[in-house]
Amino acid sequence: MRHQSPSSWAAICICIAALVHFALGFSVEFSVDEAHYALYAKHLAWSYFDHPPLVGWIQWPLVSLTSSEGIIRLIPELLWALSAFLVYQVTIEIHRLMQGRNAGYLTTALPSANLCGFMAVLAIIAAPLPHVLAIGLLPDTLLTPLSLGLMLMALRWTRKDQFSLADWVITGLLLGLAGLSKYTAAFTAFALLLVFLASPKKAWITKAGFWMAVAIALIVISPVLYWNWINDWISFKYQIAHGSGATWAWRRVAAFIGIQLACFGPLLVLGAFSFFKSCLRAQKLILIALLSFFIIPFIIFAALSGGGSLPHWTSPAWFCLAPFAGIGLAKAWAMQHRSAIRVLVIGQLLVCLLGFGFVLVGGINSTAIKSNPIADLYGWKLAGQKAAQLSEATKASGIAVQNWTLGSRAAWYAKPLPVYVLDQRQDQFDLWFGPLAAGASVLLINWSGMAFNPPIGGNLAFERCEPLDSLEIIRFGQVLSKFDYSLCHNWQDAGAAR
Repeated sequence: MRHQSPSSWAAICICIAALVHFALGFSVEFSVDEAHYALYAKHLAWSYFDHPPLVGWIQWPLVSLTSSEGIIRLIPELLWALSAFLVYQVTIEIHRLMQGRNAGYLTTALPSANLCGFMAVLAIIAAPLPHVLAIGLLPDTLLTPLSLGLMLMALRWTRKDQFSLADWVITGLLLGLAGLSKYTAAFTAFALLLVFLASPKKAWITKAGFWMAVAIALIVISPVLYWNWINDWISFKYQIAHGSGATWAWRRVAAFIGIQLACFGPLLVLGAFSFFKSCLRAQKLILIALLSFFIIPFIIFAALSGGGSLPHWTSPAWFCLAPFAGIGLAKAWAMQHRSAIRVLVIGQLLVCLLGFGFVLVGGINSTAIKSNPIADLYGWKLAGQKAAQLSEATKASGIAVQNWTLGSRAAWYAKPLPVYVLDQRQDQFDLWFGPLAAGASVLLINWSGMAFNPPIGGNLAFERCEPLDSLEIIRFGQVLSKFDYSLCHNWQDAGAAR
């Protein structure tokens, strides 16, 4: 490392990680969420049942040109690289703010800005979960660089006497695009508002530029508002129910904290602790307001986790914490606490490499197929092609599955065949393909990783189902999963539950 500057090493590390993402992107099939959002691009709309539309819109050019997973995954790979670059830039700006002549934020001197930026980037690269978002495009992949962009604008606000008209326009666009990415962008907007409130000497609410930024943000998110208005606000109703989850329990909160530590690694936590200990005084409202880009979403998701949550929801928040963690790690490095940092970096990178290898080999061989989570990433392309062939041969009205997570891959890999989800839950498939017509005959796909008994007899069921064929998915000599195909006749009471 002595032969390269910290900024050069940050760039080298980002490039190495990006190459790994690129290779993995061509090696595995779409996950359930990736396929679902790629279908957004196939069915362009102002918005969608479960998320705002930007995750579909941004993929539309590539999805229109190709079905290659690797090519389509160039989008999340570039967004991850942009996020890592922005982490470095935000770290430099925070360092500059703290080194200000009259800032008085420090108890002792800081290491160089470039070393702090490199440590921040290294903490992100060593975190396991962000690599998943770098390969598969999720709304959080989009929200991450937009949140960091808003952090940069917040820092610009704290360092300048006033915002120019261009600054307000950029802020409004970033807010609007964040709203088009995910509804939880509201947490980022609240954090930005706290930065404005933490600067009482700077007038902002009376500025025409501020209201212009608000107007621009509202114009950008107007497609989401319009679509929900004409669809009885179904997306907002779904998100409220989805966020509340099941019955609240403290054990889920404890599990959430443990999972977060495992997914993002103790290096970020160590760096944040070092920052709080050595670089932050409680009375410095600006730094605390900037930390709210992490604190607000993390606390809200931790509270919601008592009813159930997903670990990647906090990803933008952790990226926003990384600049502070980078400064803390650089401070600890300068104070000769290097062994602990080396151990954590090497340990977390080994975990990442083991995870990459685990994905490539298809998981661990087991007699219980359901116990292998990696099986979900293989076989759907062959299964979809076979389903399309069987559907054409039997003159079926389409494909049926019994859970929406099975429908996404079936609809992507067997497109343009309609896919019907045979449950009583309203979802995006109802909007795309409508209800299954009464008396229809369809090809039913059953996957061993989420197996169901065929729906036969009674309401919302078929008169009979005839087994047609099966397909085993084998990788490196082990059976990962099995697909069973049946032709089901005469759907009864179609649409009753809807």
